[in-house]
Amino acid sequence: MTARKGKGLRRKTRDKLSLHVREHGKIKIRKILQEFNIDDKVLIKIDPSYNKTMPHPKYHGMVGKILGKRGKCYEVLVNDKGKEKIIIVHPAHLEKFKEQVSPAQAS
Repeated sequence: MTARKGKGLRRKTRDKLSLHVREHGKIKIRKILQEFNIDDKVLIKIDPSYNKTMPHPKYHGMVGKILGKRGKCYEVLVNDKGKEKIIIVHPAHLEKFKEQVSPAQAS
C-alpha cells in the first residue's frame, strides 16, 4: 500500500517558497514593521520563514493595491485571472512595487 498524497497549502512549492542561500535565517525587523499608504502598489513576495497570515502561494509574485489596514495586516486588492479579490497579508510578505520605466518614456 502506498502513502496518500498530501494536499496541504504548501504542496508543490519547494522552489517557489525557498529562499536564496544568503537570505536564510531570522527575518529582519524592518520588514515586519514596514508601513504602506492606501493606494500604494505592492508586490506580494512570500517569506517562508514567517508563517503568520501568509497568503496562498498562487498569489506569490502578483502586484496588488493597498485598500486599508486590518490590525497589523493590510488588505490588498489583487486581480486573479479577471476577478478582483481582496486578500489579507502581513507586511513581511509585501514589498513596494517599483514600476519600470522604458527608455522611450524617460526621454
